[in-house]
Amino acid sequence: MIPAGSFLMGSDPNLEMSSEDEAPLHRVSISRPFYLGKYEVTQAQWEAVMGSNPADNKGRTNPVEQVSWNDVQEFVKRLNEKEGTTGYRLPTEAEWEYAARAGKSDAYFFGYDARELSRYAWFGEDVDSGRTHPVGQKQPNAWGLFDVHGNVWEWVEDWYGETYYAGSPGTDPQGPASGSGRVDRGGSFGSSARPCRSAARCYYSPDGRDGALGFRLAFSSGQ
Repeated sequence: MIPAGSFLMGSDPNLEMSSEDEAPLHRVSISRPFYLGKYEVTQAQWEAVMGSNPADNKGRTNPVEQVSWNDVQEFVKRLNEKEGTTGYRLPTEAEWEYAARAGKSDAYFFGYDARELSRYAWFGEDVDSGRTHPVGQKQPNAWGLFDVHGNVWEWVEDWYGETYYAGSPGTDPQGPASGSGRVDRGGSFGSSARPCRSAARCYYSPDGRDGALGFRLAFSSGQ
């Protein structure tokens, strides 16, 4: 369970190596609590719902990858049908960053020192980089979420908008109404430390697939 609350979304260019699309730093409120998976969705979980495993780097407890945003929507649809609910979904970009930060405003959920990142993330500068790893092996953030930095990039619900932050709502932003790419967050096993930051943004075609791109599920109760 991720509690309702507010946080500073984006990055301070005076404190970290930010990009223009992470500005301006702005306060966002998440008005309702929601659930978020402790782990990235695994290959075993994907196969249980979809009947196949598309991942490049096979391993039942490794995160599933080579799944497009559209593929994930089909997974969500089937999972909701299977469990008789409408609650499963992708998190919004704001929900993802809020949960990843877990109350911190630093570059990473543990602070600013990228030299500490290997304690929390599989990423490109790690001695054992170059592939995905079983979920949950590194240290979690303060809210018990594993691998929010590294392992695989994670799809979120929103369309990407480079200048969206300049006019986004202050409460429960949902992203632009349209776009050419969907946002993914968190960096991957192949990333440098910079794109693993909590504020770092990336995007990909909604029908695109990649061996370093997976997802984490959100769930809203009462749906």
